[in-house]
Amino acid sequence: MPATAAPVPTAPAELFRHGLRLLLEKNIPAWVDLFDEDCVFEFPFAPQDWPDRLEGKQAVADYMRHYPDHIDLHNFPRVEIHQTTAPETIVVEMRGVGRLVQTGRPFDMTYIAVVTVDAGHITSYRDYWNPLAVQEPGLDFTENR
Repeated sequence: MPATAAPVPTAPAELFRHGLRLLLEKNIPAWVDLFDEDCVFEFPFAPQDWPDRLEGKQAVADYMRHYPDHIDLHNFPRVEIHQTTAPETIVVEMRGVGRLVQTGRPFDMTYIAVVTVDAGHITSYRDYWNPLAVQEPGLDFTENR
């Protein structure tokens, strides 16, 4: 009997945690599949010349395509998920650690994300990451911009 893949969770917190596992596995296509076709992904603190808004699943896929070539994520040692008064929206405080592929230097980033899920897909993702980190050598998403 062939093995079947586990179903993808649909509740916001479980879907988000599943997405983190996919990022650690460097399975970017599966991570992108968690997003709605008409999703909006925003970076409110994006540095100048970096995108501050991606519209649609394809834009997210294009942006994330080379992520594993730049950042080798090893772990999310801190993930706190807070439920909001809107059941479909969560606020996430997390820390991701790994290394920068180009230089081998450590990668250690804290994030706050506001994520909205509808019908088992992410419809809105606001990523409040530290823009000072892109000033580090080896963290350059030039081909994604």
